[in-house]
Amino acid sequence: MRLAFMGFRHGHIMGLYNSASDHPRVKIVAACEEHPETIQSVRSAGKVQLTHENYEKMLAEVECDAIAVGDYFAKRGPVIIRALESGKHAISDKPICTTLDDLSRIEKLAKEKKRAVGCLLDLRESGALRTMRRLIHEGAIGEVQTVLVTAQHPLNLSIRPKWYFEEGKHGGTINDIAIHAIDLIPWMTARKLAEVTAARAWNSRVPEHPKFQEAAQFYLRFDNNGAFFGDVSYLSPDGLAYSAPQYWRITVHGTGGVIEGKLGGKSVALAQSADKAPREIPADPDVYQGCLNAFLNEVDGKPAQGELTTADVIRASRHSLLAQQSADVNRPHISLEN
Repeated sequence: MRLAFMGFRHGHIMGLYNSASDHPRVKIVAACEEHPETIQSVRSAGKVQLTHENYEKMLAEVECDAIAVGDYFAKRGPVIIRALESGKHAISDKPICTTLDDLSRIEKLAKEKKRAVGCLLDLRESGALRTMRRLIHEGAIGEVQTVLVTAQHPLNLSIRPKWYFEEGKHGGTINDIAIHAIDLIPWMTARKLAEVTAARAWNSRVPEHPKFQEAAQFYLRFDNNGAFFGDVSYLSPDGLAYSAPQYWRITVHGTGGVIEGKLGGKSVALAQSADKAPREIPADPDVYQGCLNAFLNEVDGKPAQGELTTADVIRASRHSLLAQQSADVNRPHISLEN
């Protein structure tokens, strides 16, 4: 695959760039950044050789099969739309867009052009979380009833990209962070999401950026009337970085037991109905390049069972945007059954 990159305004895109750089099935053929300050910082870092400073020019001049997208959140939808209109596949950091209109256009074009849309929903690559999925699918805790996800992040205000706090560029903390869980949990539990029961996102401690939502929680209902609660606030102490115990910790209760694990964990805790104490189950190995491989396999028409697909990306994006909408307009009980 000939892959061209558009946008380097979020650090996550470097994970994809590095993964693509050493992947035997990928050749990076171009890299574009349009923002002057980011152009300077990318060039200073010396890890990426920028070839273009205009996206349309890159599309016109470079023969490529797919576009990798890492611009600020609200710009990603239009970038992906132009890629699809040009007959290219697209793979993006999350979220892929910040409006339902952009998402509908992406979905329509992907179907019409028969093109894949990938996303860096990389919690699926975690060995501990894959172990939880395997055990749940094997029936270790019976039918899933409740899920609790804590994914508090440090804000790191002094080094976070400035566009996070600029009007119209971020799109909301639920759509920013919760999309990971909203993709992961149905995949992990084999339960479909049926409703956004309630959601909140608000400014609590950054008065200099009054429209930024650093606190965010959501409450969703499963198709079996079970429930899924998540906290994805930017309230974790900066000093803890990403080592806080609450960082991507997931607890799943079922009719026959409970299982808990976290991103980066070496094991998961399982307690079945008759157990007197939880058992520690060693975590399966992490999967390297999982999101990229899933994207490549779908492009080749050979998606593997359980791998991320365009349909999964669209579904998770829609559900995240609807949860964000619920928070933004204080509207509970939004149906996700479609």
